Amino acid sequence: MSDIRADMTLADPGEARFGDFVALLKPRVMSLVIFTALVGLLVAPGYLHPVEALAAIIFIALGAGASGALNMWWDADIDRLMKRTAKRPIPAGKVSPQDAMAIGVALSGISVVMLWLATNALAGFLLAFTIFFYAVIYSMWLKRATPQNIVIGGAAGAFPPMIGWVAVTGSISLEACLMFMLIFMWTPPHFWALALFMKSDYHKARVPMLTVTHGRKATRNHILVYTVALVPFALAAGFTSIGGPVYLALALVLNAMFLQGAWAIWRRGEAQAEADGYATEKRVFKFSLAYLFLHFSAILLEKGLVQIPAYADFAATLKILELF
Repeated sequence: MSDIRADMTLADPGEARFGDFVALLKPRVMSLVIFTALVGLLVAPGYLHPVEALAAIIFIALGAGASGALNMWWDADIDRLMKRTAKRPIPAGKVSPQDAMAIGVALSGISVVMLWLATNALAGFLLAFTIFFYAVIYSMWLKRATPQNIVIGGAAGAFPPMIGWVAVTGSISLEACLMFMLIFMWTPPHFWALALFMKSDYHKARVPMLTVTHGRKATRNHILVYTVALVPFALAAGFTSIGGPVYLALALVLNAMFLQGAWAIWRRGEAQAEADGYATEKRVFKFSLAYLFLHFSAILLEKGLVQIPAYADFAATLKILELF
């Protein structure tokens, strides 16, 4: 590992373009962070000035970018070995590891301090903890130490909506926790579906993903179990202030489809999966992306619908009936 890192320090930073530094921040992951944080911020009770709200989202995004840069700095050796990550800026020789680390550390400090100043201390603390959790707990420790890496490490990706909520309210509530749990419980089946058809990459890089340490059959079992465990949290959000009839209806459909996909994965044998190029696993992985996006879109939609008096009365009546 150290030899690989030593070789990679020879990358000429002068070759880097602006796009390489953007790629260092993991823009795809950042887009999910921005969206879920924005939903948490917009549906939270209370008021945040539009300028403060914009600043909060920008600094949360910078924090996510800092995490991505630090992750790429630390994982440069294994990224070089995996087909999916070999073209990232550091293994491709576009950005030096030292520059990546410097960018990550600088953005971490800026994002945390500025979010604190723009909103409140708890939001700044949660962002700092999220960066630390992803860069140190997950990247430096869990990822290479245990097949449960993605289970525990998934917490890092689950914090953004909670941070958005806290930026407005200054406190953590049941709604914030349910948004956290929605992402936290979604993460393992989402990534394990990917790992089923990317096992060779993780094996080559000696990353102890569940597919490598326990095999694909055990991974299929875990996908089904975690998908079943996810459903109660997804539905529970519909019975809180961030939910409502539209969210519940959509959540019922999406969770039924996700369960069906997990069941289909669980039933498959390896010979069948290999024969069709892991088509089912790839389909479920792609659906899992839509699953999360649509849940948070429904939460946001409910926020807008409650502004309509007739819908608000209907939703309130439904919540009263739920007490019985």
